[in-house]
Amino acid sequence: MKNKLLATLFGAALVLGACGGGDDNASAPKDDAANDNGAATTDVDAEAVVQQSCASCHGGNLEGGAGPALDKAGATHSEEEIHDIIINGKGAMPPGIIQGEEADAVAAWLAEKK
Repeated sequence: MKNKLLATLFGAALVLGACGGGDDNASAPKDDAANDNGAATTDVDAEAVVQQSCASCHGGNLEGGAGPALDKAGATHSEEEIHDIIINGKGAMPPGIIQGEEADAVAAWLAEKK
């Protein structure tokens, strides 16, 4: 009985940590970038941000997983709609996983995927 409880708790921790685990670490570089008076803000690598913050739920190739597939997100959503979903969340996706210029860059990058 104890083993089943421990296995359930461990599994729940893995699932809950997978979709939001990178958020705290991702905010540190954003704060540093914000303090450099805009010098580094034009060089956001959207694909790297997606791999760090989105792939755990949407899949490494954006093929879907716990979250929907994003490999053709631009075919069904405009850049503005994608940006709104990133900032405000939708369904099971929590709001604000990525913010600021990273959110802008990811929305533009995903909008190109058709």
